[in-house]
Amino acid sequence: MDLNLAGKRALVGGASQGLGAACARQLALQGAEVIVLARSEDKLSEVVEQLPTAEGQRHGYICVDSADLPALARAVQAEVERGGPICVWVNNTGGPAPGPAHAAAPENYAAAFNQHLLSSQTLLELLLPGMRECGYGRIINVLSTSVKTPIANLGVSNAIRAAMANWAKTLASELASDGITVNNVLPGLTRTARLESLFSYRASVSGKTEQEVERDLLQGVPARRFAEPEEFANAVGFLASPAAAFINGINLPVDGGATASL
Repeated sequence: MDLNLAGKRALVGGASQGLGAACARQLALQGAEVIVLARSEDKLSEVVEQLPTAEGQRHGYICVDSADLPALARAVQAEVERGGPICVWVNNTGGPAPGPAHAAAPENYAAAFNQHLLSSQTLLELLLPGMRECGYGRIINVLSTSVKTPIANLGVSNAIRAAMANWAKTLASELASDGITVNNVLPGLTRTARLESLFSYRASVSGKTEQEVERDLLQGVPARRFAEPEEFANAVGFLASPAAAFINGINLPVDGGATASL
C-alpha cells in the first residue's frame, strides 16, 4: 500500500494543537513537506520544531487568522509563490462556541459561515491550480459527526458543518477527473482542548461535575474510551496518500462507533 507523500507539499489548518498538530505530524512521517497554519505563532513554531524531518523536507508555518479572508489569501498566496504547489490540504478550523440553535444570534451564524465556508472557498481558489498542475490533489475537511447526527447544544456548529459537507460533496464530483479527491473526516470525542471545553460547558448548564459529564459521554461511545488525536490523524494520512486515490466524496467518522447512523 502506497502511503508515501515524499515530494508533496501539505497545508494543515488549525495546526497549533490537537487534531491539526497530530495531522501535521502524520503527514510529515509520510514524507510530505508540511506547512502548518493557525493564529498562534509561538505554538506553530513549536509544532514545526517537533515535526519529523527527513532529507528534502522543509516544514514551515503561516500565522494568520482564517476569519480575516484578505490576510489569509495574501499569506497563503505568498507561501505558494515561495515554495510551489500544495497538493494536500487538511482543511481544519476551530468550531463555533456551544449553545442551542434557537438562542444563537444571526451574527453568530454569519461569523461561522465566514470562518468556515468562505475561508475554505478562498483557499480553494489559491490551491486548486497547483493541484491541477500536479495532477494530484487531496482535500480533507475536518468536520464533525454532527454531519450525520446533530449534536445537542452545538446549534451553530451543526448548521455550518452540514453546509461544509455539502460543499465538499459537490466539489468531489467536480474535481475527480483532475485527480483530486475531496473527503470529510468526522472526529468523534477525542482528547483535545475542544473536548475539555465541552466538558466545562455541559457541566455549567447541567449542574453536574465535569467528571460526571465525562462519564455520561463515555456511555455513548461503544469503545468506552475517547480517541487520541493520533488515531484521527491516521485516517487523514491514509486519505492523503496515493493509496486512497479512488475514495472520493465520503464522510468518514472516526468515533469508536458512536454515530447512530450508517
